[in-house]
Amino acid sequence: MSQITFAFDSPVAAATDPAVAFEIGWDFAHFGLTPPADQLIASGPLRQGWDAACASFGTRTLAPTRHTRKWLQLRLNAWRRGRVFEGLQVTPNYLRQIDVERCPITREALTQATCTPSDASIDRVRNDAGYAAGNLVVMSTRANVAKGEVDFDDALAQMRRVEATALSQGGGEGAMRADGAPILRFASSQDAARESTPLSAAEWARIAVLCSFVTELPHAQAAALPLLVLPPNRLRLFNPIQALQALVTRQFEKPGWSTRIARLAELLPGKSLRRDFHVFVNALVPRVLEAGQPGSAHQMRWALEDAWRNALVLRCWKRVALQLDATLAERTVLRASALHLADRAALATSFEQATDGWGIAQRGYASLDTATANVPPRRPRPAPRTTPAPAPVFVPAHRDARLAASPAMR
Repeated sequence: MSQITFAFDSPVAAATDPAVAFEIGWDFAHFGLTPPADQLIASGPLRQGWDAACASFGTRTLAPTRHTRKWLQLRLNAWRRGRVFEGLQVTPNYLRQIDVERCPITREALTQATCTPSDASIDRVRNDAGYAAGNLVVMSTRANVAKGEVDFDDALAQMRRVEATALSQGGGEGAMRADGAPILRFASSQDAARESTPLSAAEWARIAVLCSFVTELPHAQAAALPLLVLPPNRLRLFNPIQALQALVTRQFEKPGWSTRIARLAELLPGKSLRRDFHVFVNALVPRVLEAGQPGSAHQMRWALEDAWRNALVLRCWKRVALQLDATLAERTVLRASALHLADRAALATSFEQATDGWGIAQRGYASLDTATANVPPRRPRPAPRTTPAPAPVFVPAHRDARLAASPAMR
């Protein structure tokens, strides 16, 4: 009986794209670094790129920074896994911009290259997308491993399971969870997080809110979410009402917030809505002041996030947010940005523009047609060989400057 073999597209096949591997090997050598030993096989395209660059640059290499090493590691991991890597905006400079000292989920101090759960790790917030600008966040390795492949709904479900387990064991005090219902707030949640691997319900709630930023939600559902974690730098926000929520909350990070809040209120349509907005502010401010005088930027950030655990704050916010729709919320954010009421510029784009280069259509996996589409070749080079041969010497043309990511909040 005859058999027919069908050729299906495979994400693993994309991971072997020789052009991408050659580029990675070249850049390893350009910064005077050696790729992992398992990639230094003589016939591999990554080895060919590395050998070619070593012969070309010799000792005239660039000094690698911590963010350069992370950038190369991300590209290598994406290639190995067949994942999309958007190379026009995700650069060492971009990774420097999103770098943080504290994990936004566990709030623990991040370490570097200590092989411990507190090491800094870069996470794709939306797991059905690739390594692209607007989808990357720095968090601890422990939080990244726990998050895994979960999305917004999965994180909410996990939060409820952890909450139910904690309730069955007793203890704790009431707070606000990601979906607006009470959860437990442990008296020593940060200490417990450092001692044990599993995340607490409060930490899963932060993951849920983080995932909601890059998830298109109905306006009413997004309006009902407490801001348990402020949007990390350069993360794109898909729900306009959450962008407005973050913009209002960030006003309290700097002195002079009362003047800015008054100007924000003037942008809202109708006396009734403006009155409800001031009621919300009057509910939020005491919760922030309860935390005391913050001694650092991250303590101020935590105070603002924890203020959203109060049920009255969320109830007052929902009263404001539900009087708006997504269009009005977006318009208010853009007008506030034009008046320099925000600490960063706001730019409204379509979903297609915001996710350009994310690879959502193929769930974050690269294909042989798109693996090199985002990063055009920056130097003339021959096609990688399929048989071992002495590495030739290439003299690359002047490398084009990488595109710097716009600081606009999307």
